[in-house]
Amino acid sequence: MIHLPRLYAILDTSCFTQVGALLSTAKELSAAGVTLLQYRNKSGNAREMLAEAQELKRILGNSVTLIMNDRADLALVAGFDGVHVGQDDLSPEGARNVVGPNLWLGVSTHNPEQVREADKTSADYIAVGPVFATASKANPDPVIGLEGVRRARALTQKPLVAIGGTTRANCRSVLEAGADSVAVISDLVRESGKSAEEFLRILG
Repeated sequence: MIHLPRLYAILDTSCFTQVGALLSTAKELSAAGVTLLQYRNKSGNAREMLAEAQELKRILGNSVTLIMNDRADLALVAGFDGVHVGQDDLSPEGARNVVGPNLWLGVSTHNPEQVREADKTSADYIAVGPVFATASKANPDPVIGLEGVRRARALTQKPLVAIGGTTRANCRSVLEAGADSVAVISDLVRESGKSAEEFLRILG
């Protein structure tokens, strides 16, 4: 079983106007102690995504576990450490067939039924959410709250990542509800290094 760090940072390209800002934020997060980073690009074409992913890999090397959102094929080509798929993406087993047995595979879930289904797959970890209201998705799924995290925890032994509206103010309560790790997007964009250090201190 993989070991997830308590902070799961997500670099969403929609939060940045330029690639340079995305890359410098990645460096700041790494310098602050972040060891797991997901690259998420919902609007770029494959060529753009691959170029940005390869640059992330180049500047971060092996100091950070890099996860590609959605694209199992690009995760392989860019030399990433894993792929994360949603409910509307390639199935977990489809992604596993692409990346092989050694790369990390994560899957997003939004309700108990999806958690049960994900638990049966070869996914290494399960993400559940949104725990709180989130601004990072155009059409977010219904908020599950801390109770949703507790229910998910009861349904799987796999490492559990809580996502959606997680901030420095509420992240501790998410761990206490049973999550192994908290995924953060928005609250790491401004003053990234300082924010990451605070998260890591709060999460212990």
